[in-house]
Amino acid sequence: MEIRRSALLEFPAADIFDIIEGAEHYPAFLPGCESVAILERDESIIAARVAVAWHGLKFEFTTRNPKRRPEWLAVRLVEGGAFRHLEGEWNIRALSPGACKVEFALRCELQGTIARRLGRMVIDRVADALMAAYVARARSLALH
Repeated sequence: MEIRRSALLEFPAADIFDIIEGAEHYPAFLPGCESVAILERDESIIAARVAVAWHGLKFEFTTRNPKRRPEWLAVRLVEGGAFRHLEGEWNIRALSPGACKVEFALRCELQGTIARRLGRMVIDRVADALMAAYVARARSLALH
């Protein structure tokens, strides 16, 4: 299945990129994210293992994500018990020094028990919740 979301935000593109790339902070603000271990990070890549606990489901997955700060970050699955396939892209386009457009596209295929328990509607709601969480995180950081 494929999911697409976009948002116009009154925040600098680099700040939004840093929130998306800062996976170690996900447990503080992303629904269902239990823990994140950064496995590798440099100027062109971030790799992480993410543990999810959501509505009684628990699983982990690992991604190795190429990036170009501040405009692009890809999501590439390395391994993940819940996913048969997972890849996506974040595109962040500066509209002005203090505003940007964020576009997110995700293609995924779930497997096993998780695929049977989660339908398209649930995945859509999760995508909406994730985008809202990134926006809320940007707003909370702007207040400090």
